[in-house]
This record gives sequence, structure tokens and C-alpha cells, in this order.
Amino acid sequence: MTTLKKGDKAPNFSGLDQDNRVHKLSDYEGKKLVVFFYPKANTPGCTAEACDLRDNFERFESNNYALLGVSADSASAQAKFKDKFNFPFPLLADEDKSVINAFGVWGPKKFMGKEYDGIHRTTFVINEKGIIDEVISDVKTKVHASQILG
Repeated sequence: MTTLKKGDKAPNFSGLDQDNRVHKLSDYEGKKLVVFFYPKANTPGCTAEACDLRDNFERFESNNYALLGVSADSASAQAKFKDKFNFPFPLLADEDKSVINAFGVWGPKKFMGKEYDGIHRTTFVINEKGIIDEVISDVKTKVHASQILG
């Protein structure tokens, strides 16, 4: 698992969103980009996290931020999740885990005593020049926006 940290250059990713549109790091040049990785669409923690970001979306926009959610769900699962909760930001359907692996957030996890591989809920804040300003690995799903915006 690659461990990216503050000051590293963000991976030059490319991935498809819920509408089959391509998103690349270069698309966000000149903006701050929040890339948040979550384990699974429509689960309680992921819903709380994405809804908190949605509810604070205007604050992000007024501070020159773009948001991009990423999980290994299919495009149709991402589309349903986005539509159900009216998210104003794209959700990448990273089924081949190319973006997930580029950011190094796939690896062993434990849940109820069982070990398995999965996505580590992690958020990367990337500055206008493509450098990682912050890595948040202890995501507080219900107040995540304030962890990013302060």
C-alpha cells in the first residue's frame, strides 16, 4: 500500500464517474480538490459523510474547492447513490481500483473480528498545483466538512 502524505504530488489519476464522464487530476488545475474515498455507496457511514459534504457544498465552492467521491461501486450504484441524496459532486465508479490503488487506500481491514481487503476511508485535500495539502485518515463522517474547512 503506497502511503501518500502532505507535500507529495497527487497521483495523475483518471476515472469514470456515475455518468461515464472522465475525471482527471488535470481537470482541477487552479482549484483545490477534495478526493474522498469511501467503502460502499448507500451504507450508513458513507451516506453520513457524503451528506455532510453535500450540506456544506456552498462553503466548499466559495473557497475554490471541487469535490470528488470515489469507491469501487459500479456506475449504476454510484448514480443511484448520487440521485437518492442529490449530491452536487461526481462519484467515481472505480471498479478496477486504479484510482483507489494510485492513492494507496486499498488494503487489509478488520470488521467484527474478520479480516478482509477493502477501501480505507480517507480524504485527500489537493492544492491548486496538484500537491497534497492534507491527508485525513481519521474521518468523522457526520462532521467531515469541518475537518476539511476548519
